[in-house]
Amino acid sequence: MVIADRFWPRVVKGPAPEDCWIWTGAIGDDGYGRFWTRRPDGGQQVLRPQRYAFEQITGLVLERDVMLLHWCDVPLCVHADVDSATSHLREGDARANMIDRTQRGRYAGPTTTLTSVGTARRERAARSRALRAFVLECGYDAAGMRKVLAGIDEDLPTLF
Repeated sequence: MVIADRFWPRVVKGPAPEDCWIWTGAIGDDGYGRFWTRRPDGGQQVLRPQRYAFEQITGLVLERDVMLLHWCDVPLCVHADVDSATSHLREGDARANMIDRTQRGRYAGPTTTLTSVGTARRERAARSRALRAFVLECGYDAAGMRKVLAGIDEDLPTLF
């Protein structure tokens, strides 16, 4: 079986060209997707779905030190495009990633304590799993997806 034949059925694309493409396959403990393939020697290789999608669509082969930054801040989004105006993924390095996360308010800075270091990672993983479950159950629903990503649970009572 061709790798792409296993990959693309696990992606749910939004109806508009600018929408996210959500990975619905395996998710790691960091909240980002995982996609297993076979190496030529028969062993398994794990890939990041966003890297696989980016390389397949753009035709570029990314070096190991190249990171993909998410324009949309959705860890499960694999929306790559040759047109940078519509792609949700862009190439960067560790420095660009740090600048991006700081500008978007995703960095706690010097107040981070040893007990809270893994919290953001666990929360991201929990939200990614909730998003995957929502998309698999409800399909692509942008409003519902925003609520899931914001951690809003409509089944819980409100204070006021």
